[in-house]
Amino acid sequence: MPRVVVERMNDYLLNHNANTHWGYPTSDETDKLIDEAREAFADFFNSSADEIVFGQNMTTIAFHLARSLGRQFSEGDEIIVTELDHHANVDTWRSLEKDRGLKLVTLPMNVETGRLEIDKLPELLNERTRLVAIGAASNAIGTVNDVKEVVRLAHDSGALTFVDAVHFAPHNLIDVKEIGCDFLACSAYKFYGPHIGIMYGRKELLESIDFPKLRPAPDTAPERAETGTQSHESMVGAAAAVDFISSLGTGSTRRERLANAFASMHEHDAQLTERVWKGLSQIEGVRLYGPHWDTLRTSLVSFTVGDHPSREVSKFLADRGVFVSHGNFYAATVIERLGVSGQGLVRAGCSVYTSEQEVDRLVDGVRGFAIR
Repeated sequence: MPRVVVERMNDYLLNHNANTHWGYPTSDETDKLIDEAREAFADFFNSSADEIVFGQNMTTIAFHLARSLGRQFSEGDEIIVTELDHHANVDTWRSLEKDRGLKLVTLPMNVETGRLEIDKLPELLNERTRLVAIGAASNAIGTVNDVKEVVRLAHDSGALTFVDAVHFAPHNLIDVKEIGCDFLACSAYKFYGPHIGIMYGRKELLESIDFPKLRPAPDTAPERAETGTQSHESMVGAAAAVDFISSLGTGSTRRERLANAFASMHEHDAQLTERVWKGLSQIEGVRLYGPHWDTLRTSLVSFTVGDHPSREVSKFLADRGVFVSHGNFYAATVIERLGVSGQGLVRAGCSVYTSEQEVDRLVDGVRGFAIR
């Protein structure tokens, strides 16, 4: 995490920490900082500040929204999810099968390409479809989905749309107006911030949905979609993370600086992803998963080494100072479809601070494991 993010959270806790709307100086300062955090994410999403909702994490926000929307759905209504998604964007909606008698319908992925079969979506949509939930990018294999087309098809059928942008947000600048979605959520810790979730919701929906809330709590958007006292320091830190990214770019507005920064980061990520992919592909026994490095994807690379458990590979690398993830990353259906549920995937991701030397250490480490 950048030092500036930690320092801004530290400053809040030491000098401004108070509850909201109480009229004394530190409370007024807290109100102002929260407003500024919403403005930062309005720039980050290309929305308005009163469409920004904060929560403990993306999963908690998704469960809260599912429970709320479930109040206006009826037994037999349908929700479409995908095989490619993190289960925070599957099981949150699956809860409505038990709670409200809804039916979950699944859009399949193509195992060979690692992409969703979006051409099959029209045949899944019908007059009972109430919502389509889709990830903008796969946290397991790096696929970037055509979310705009999915949203268009869903809206044409009269359904709402929810986008999980947790893995997408660190790599691409989000534009909810361009996408046209009704809801979109992400997690600040994925892009150099603290552990807190952020959701965009169209204002008219935030003001009309029957959110579970306490009677004295605010009844205006976006606070009516938030429950209890928030982690104010995390909201401040999340805004600082947005400002950190924007500081890497140029432009006359924060949105312009963010766009410039993401363009530069994307170029950096693409070069490193190519280096990882080509390096690992030359090692006997290594199998790479997901879209090819030179197609539309994010900068993570997932792989297996023979039939070795991914945890074994990860431990070998960790003992040599290279830290990578292993397992199913809560995208269990993807791993099942790829046929590696028992083994799991090893996942290495490139970020703004990743160097070519670190990539080479990873490749050398995997090579060392493979030839033991």
